[in-house]
Amino acid sequence: MLAAALLVGSALGVSHSTFAEPAKDAVAADVGTSKRLRLLTTQQYVNTIQYFFGADIKVDAKFAPLTRTDGVLMAGTSVAGVSDAQIETYQKIANIVSTQVVDARHRETLFPCKPLDDKTADNACATKFLTRVIDYLYFIPPPKEHYVKMVNEAGVAAKRLNDFYAGIQVVLESVLLNPDVLLVVESEEPDPRHPGHMRLDSYSQASRLSLFLWNAAPDPALRAVANRGDLFDSKKRARVVDSMLASPRLETGVRAFFDDMFGLEGTETLSKDATVYPYFLGGIAAEAREQTLRTVVDQLLKRDGDYRDLFTSRETFMSPTLGILYGVKALPGWRAYEFPPEAHRAGILTQASFLALNSHSTRSSATLRGKALRELILCQKVPPPPANVDFSAVENPDPKLKTARQRLDLHRQNPVCAGCHKITDPMGLALENFDGAGRYRTDEKGAPIDASGSLDGKAFTDVEGLGQALHDSPILPTCLVRRAFSYATAGVVPMSADPALAQFNKTFASEGYRLRPLLKAITLNDAFSKVIEPSAAPAAEKSASIPHPEKVASNP
Repeated sequence: MLAAALLVGSALGVSHSTFAEPAKDAVAADVGTSKRLRLLTTQQYVNTIQYFFGADIKVDAKFAPLTRTDGVLMAGTSVAGVSDAQIETYQKIANIVSTQVVDARHRETLFPCKPLDDKTADNACATKFLTRVIDYLYFIPPPKEHYVKMVNEAGVAAKRLNDFYAGIQVVLESVLLNPDVLLVVESEEPDPRHPGHMRLDSYSQASRLSLFLWNAAPDPALRAVANRGDLFDSKKRARVVDSMLASPRLETGVRAFFDDMFGLEGTETLSKDATVYPYFLGGIAAEAREQTLRTVVDQLLKRDGDYRDLFTSRETFMSPTLGILYGVKALPGWRAYEFPPEAHRAGILTQASFLALNSHSTRSSATLRGKALRELILCQKVPPPPANVDFSAVENPDPKLKTARQRLDLHRQNPVCAGCHKITDPMGLALENFDGAGRYRTDEKGAPIDASGSLDGKAFTDVEGLGQALHDSPILPTCLVRRAFSYATAGVVPMSADPALAQFNKTFASEGYRLRPLLKAITLNDAFSKVIEPSAAPAAEKSASIPHPEKVASNP
């Protein structure tokens, strides 16, 4: 198919730097990002289709996995390639969606007109339908000739198949396979406010806004704003952003961002040894993911609360399936729930999603949990273990070493291992009261668990203390700011953006660490829409620094 061939030619192996022109005279103090060429994620594609055609259009999509870049998967969309297998997946999805759109049940509501004769071509009706579809699905409006071509192709197919709707279905499938639907190709233009500098054009800005805040392509209203050029006017842009932040679709965008930041996509393939954790039932991983996302949405959007409270609050949601793991009697469906103090669960780190994801199939892992906390929550890169590390002290321990703390103490006697473990274990051991599936326990193999630890010199005695230490750490909100900007711009955060990040951090703090003001600050800042040359952006992830291991307080 022609569209598939175009897609292969446009996307195979490209990165966001592919479309950049040779570097010009760069201004060191300039802020902004490179323009991107990126693939839609699975959920962005599904959202885009269902927002336009309706939620009852089934989109059984599963695109190729992304590479976590600059801490978030979204940044990996601008360095992804498209394989032959992925092209085949796109084709199957396009066929399934287009078939549903034109079937007898949907055509009555989705078509703005009826053909004079549904057994043959009707260019007038085809034009009305296809114009609406193309205007919505294409990130950049195509030339007028493209509309004419699509209508003519629908007519030819309708005559050949003796069916108007079958002709539309053939063309709609090709539209859904078009690179302008599956790829976001950002374009730049001169910035008249800053001579010699470039900015994203109106359509590219609209795409960034919508993908960031709604996790979907721009809707007709936002496209109309882009057509008028209103996003270049600061006051009009602010009104547009305010409207988007007030939309119910913001919840979809926020869920997608935190799902990415917290690495919850891992629940899709998470499994546990049923002989060790018989209560980790089928479907429980998906419900653990949902619990965390419901908690995030409730506290940050519905309550408009402080981001830091996610790590100390006992308020969450419960389902009957999760109730089995947590030892809670839960009513059918999802219900608001607050853990009592004696449950020792406070904050999302004590929820099954984080605990089970960052454990092994048969045991917990203080190191994996500490590493995830450092990298996902604090934006600090933990070095990988040396190739010659002996893990026998942990994987095949002396039976006299009953607890993880005892086993890790022995493991840390190896000087090669001690440095990294001093970074991860003092936090991870505070979570040892939870087994590898996330169930609370007070002992391991009959030995009492010591859940004391420290976070960069701040000591605590239990997991609640860990949550409070995170809440009070200045690194916690700055990591969220960095991840949000990387996610919003779908790429590595360039060093030139440091002044913008500092401003975002200031705004975030002054607004009580509430999410909406942060999202607004990012989308209204020049760094969100200005274009800089790739040479001004680093090739590798820039992570927050971790103190030297010898300076990190440990509590073995």
